[in-house]
Amino acid sequence: MFTSPPTLGVAPSPLPLLRARSVPHPEREVARGALIRLRRGVYAPAEQWRDLAPWDRYLARVHAVRLTHPDAVFSHESAAALLGGPVFGDPQVVHVLVGTADTSRFGGGVRTHRSGTDRDVLVAHGFAITSLADTAVDLARYRHSALGLAMSDFALRSDAGLSPDELLGRNAARISGRGRGAARWALSRATPVAETVLESVSRAVIEWLGFPEPDLQVVFRSGAGVEDRADFHWPTLGVVGEADGDVKYDGRYGNPIEIFRRQGHRDQRLLESIAATAHWGWSDVAAVAPLRATLRSVGLRPIAPENTAELVAVRRILFRENATGRREHG
Repeated sequence: MFTSPPTLGVAPSPLPLLRARSVPHPEREVARGALIRLRRGVYAPAEQWRDLAPWDRYLARVHAVRLTHPDAVFSHESAAALLGGPVFGDPQVVHVLVGTADTSRFGGGVRTHRSGTDRDVLVAHGFAITSLADTAVDLARYRHSALGLAMSDFALRSDAGLSPDELLGRNAARISGRGRGAARWALSRATPVAETVLESVSRAVIEWLGFPEPDLQVVFRSGAGVEDRADFHWPTLGVVGEADGDVKYDGRYGNPIEIFRRQGHRDQRLLESIAATAHWGWSDVAAVAPLRATLRSVGLRPIAPENTAELVAVRRILFRENATGRREHG
């Protein structure tokens, strides 16, 4: 079903895209390093391309496909990118839907997927994109569970009308049964309370390590009346966990020394109410073992066996993406 929601935003291309007809001798410009060819007939300034984060490079690839295929219906990671959702690194392959009479195939960096009428498609700013809910179901079905959970959390944060039951219902109603069972793990755990991709992935890894489930986004009030909100809270142990994305300390949000100082004051206020605080970042979650050690160091102990298969898989995925980055917001 195609709908045109009035408030839907589409993430713009992160750099100018140039059609071949607007550039004299484009391949000559590619040869001398001034342009990069994103796909046949679509180019971008090479210097700006080199400066892009990996997920923004992927977003540019999606926009390039839109220029050459204006009727494309974007799905999977491509829909997530256009909707402003989580993207791990640069997936490179752009995903679009085709009708059931067509053939699924791959070519020119584009993967087509046969689809019936069991997905909602949003139309905005000239783009056709699978809905937040259907994009979450697609990623929960066909990608690693950590990405499925991150997208499902993002969908609920972005649309107050969505719920885990709605996501599960859409999954159950799909004609194809492929991935239906696997998707239930992420869809049933989705929550709008998790504020970042790192928090979503941390929740997954914490569960797979066998640790107890934490409460999310808990507010504490200090004796001076200052309120601080903690990402994770284990009330029976009096432990708070903070998923601190590495991006917080790279200077883009201010002086890292000042940020670190404020964090120290914040921890002191929290310690008026709790016994210990734990901090971790992307590298700790990607390696798994550092997160395990951090949680143990503040007194947490597993209550279930580790899910080795999921931990090995998420470590492989996050380490692969760690070389190229991941979208920190969303």
